[in-house]
Parts: sequence; C-alpha cells; structure tokens
Amino acid sequence: MQLTIATWNINSLRLRQAHLHKLVAELSPDVICLQETKVPDELFPEGIAQAINFPHVLKRGMKGYNGVAILSRLPLTLAENTPDWCGKSDCRHLSAEVATGGAPVTVHNFYVPAGGDIPDRTQNEKFAHKLDFLAETTAHFAKYPPRRAVLVGDLNIAPLEHDVWSHKQLLGVVSHTPVEVEGLNAWMAQGWHDAVRHFVPPAEKLYTWWSYRNRDWAASDRGRRLDHIWVTQDLSAELKSYKILREARSWEQPSDHVPVAVTLSV
Repeated sequence: MQLTIATWNINSLRLRQAHLHKLVAELSPDVICLQETKVPDELFPEGIAQAINFPHVLKRGMKGYNGVAILSRLPLTLAENTPDWCGKSDCRHLSAEVATGGAPVTVHNFYVPAGGDIPDRTQNEKFAHKLDFLAETTAHFAKYPPRRAVLVGDLNIAPLEHDVWSHKQLLGVVSHTPVEVEGLNAWMAQGWHDAVRHFVPPAEKLYTWWSYRNRDWAASDRGRRLDHIWVTQDLSAELKSYKILREARSWEQPSDHVPVAVTLSV
C-alpha cells in the first residue's frame, strides 16, 4: 500500500478551508496534517472534512492561535499520552496511529514555536520557549525511539544553507540561527530521516514559506523551508515521491506557507 501524507500551515482553518479542495485535487493525500488552525475544538468546521471525503478527524485547538488537526481517509487512533510540551498546553502537537491494513503508521503533527524576533533566550522569552521545546522533543524521542512513524509540520526552522534565500544574511535571523539548527538536528538525530531532502540534493534551493511582506513573493523568491516531513529510518527506503505545492502561495487569500506531501510504501 502507498500512503501520501500532506502537511500545511493553513494559517486559520475557518478562513482558508475552501483551499482544502485544491490541496486534495493537486496532491491526492490520504492524510492531511494542518497547523495554525486557530479554532477551538467546539468551533471546528467539521463540514469541510466531509466535503473533501476525509471522514476521520482529530483536532487540538484553541481560540485565536496555534492549533493542529489531522484529517484522514483511513481510520485514526488518537495517541492519548503525548507530552504537554513545556507545560503550556498550547495545542502544538497531535499524534495518531493510521490504519493501513497492515502494521499501523504513527503520525506526529507538530507546530514548533516561531521564536519571536530576537535570537537570544535571555532577552526574548519566545526564543527561550522555542529552544526549550526543541530540547524536550529531542529528549522524548531519545527515550522513546520512534518506529514506523512520520513526523510532519511547521517546525519553524530552515536548517540547511539552501533552505533559505541567503544563508549569510539570515544567520542572525530567527529560524536559521546556528543554535536553532543545532537543536533541530539533535531532534532529527533521534531516529528520523529528512524525507524531502531524500529527493532534493542539499545544494538545491528549496522553500515552503514566503513572507507576506514581499509584495511580489514569486519575483523576489526570498523563501525559507520551514515545513518538514521526516520518516523513521525503517521507512526511509520506502519513500517514493514528494511534492511542494508552490502555486498555493498565489491562491486567493493565501497562507504564507504552502503544502508539502510525501508518498511512501507502508
């Protein structure tokens, strides 16, 4: 069986839910992981999942910001005992087992803190929170090594030189600083494999996010790869294809992130 998993920071589900029709048409996913849904569970727009024929829905949301959701064509079982990262209960992680007909695949959907503007933990509590979040996820997966799992989401870090439009100019900018990259790499080293860079050489530019501040985002192309899909080492040989839906950045009222998908045999 082949399984296609898509991830997208939708930046308000209620505002952009109609775009899920386009996402499904372009990527044909079996599972959709959303971040920044910005909606409490009681107000979640269940109708959109029905409209795109994704009958299985899990969500963890709050009013106004953060929030994650998993929509699936295949049955889902919620992972109940996921950590409360940094003790904040701020709806940044949702995990579930996906029924594949054989051994299930665990999907982790993460929204890592953005970290504010100042890359200094003593001057910026948001940056300290981001670094602490990375440390906790790294320690967790070191203690519980993942198997048959896929981790997706807006991880808010562009780790490689060519994951940003200018490595030199962004070394001091939050999302590409050495301390963040070190933290993300330590997390990935706990049994994970970068599924998109599996297909795209590190020397090739690759982005999933373009700032709203760039009026003509396509012409300036000052992007960053903030959205990631990782698979466990036992699934790395099963990777078949990937797609970054760059054209989504030009949809009406777009998110500043675009969907990313990976297909693998399970």
